[in-house]
Amino acid sequence: MPTNKTLDGRVAVITGASSGIGAATAEHLAELGASVALVARRADRLDELVARIGKNGGTAIAVAADVSDPAAVQAAADRVEAELGDADLLFNNAGVMLPAPIEDRATEQWQRQIDINISGLMYVIGAFVPQLVRAAGERGVADLINTSSIGAQSVFPNFAVYTGTKAYVTHMSRNLRAELGRKNVRVSALEPGLVTTELASHVTDDGALEWLDGARDSVEWLTPGDVARAVGYLAGLPARVNFQQLTLMPTGQV
Repeated sequence: MPTNKTLDGRVAVITGASSGIGAATAEHLAELGASVALVARRADRLDELVARIGKNGGTAIAVAADVSDPAAVQAAADRVEAELGDADLLFNNAGVMLPAPIEDRATEQWQRQIDINISGLMYVIGAFVPQLVRAAGERGVADLINTSSIGAQSVFPNFAVYTGTKAYVTHMSRNLRAELGRKNVRVSALEPGLVTTELASHVTDDGALEWLDGARDSVEWLTPGDVARAVGYLAGLPARVNFQQLTLMPTGQV
């Protein structure tokens, strides 16, 4: 375990915590001293992660919830407050990526991306912002970090709906920072490029799969741990410093 407990005493909530970036971030924040609440749908995965964090000396609880269900999200927020106290770090990370040509009219996929990447994001923000504001008032700082994507600022054929949802995340985060910054709640949009996670395994479109396979052959992708360390860095900055937006790219990705 690291000796530099930069997040000692903090309470962190991570959505999409059952795998990939979310799981890696939960472990990293726990190593930095935070008590972590793991939110995702797959309870078995969360239980395994809680056990692993506990074995390494950290504190974690599993909260099984679907972020697209506002009642479940509010129940999760209530449980975090009851068991760990007010959250002062929210890593809003749950998301799906389902690219397809717009002519396919894959309306179910469009709606699923909107339900999770936009509506789910806002349900989580709505449920946890009161805790963040209270915690910032007591401790001097709190953090809301939203996972966006390089797709928020770049163009990828067949990814129009997904990148549109991520453009929403980035621009909403900028506006929310202006609203919450005066209350000592820092808001950041984290925009990773290609990362080795389950996200790509959900892709069924042939054109997108071909592009992703080509990118794997030509570029060394980021790991979930790379993104986790970026989250820990943002949360560990002095209270006066707020990265509005952080783009994290594989060195070889253009």
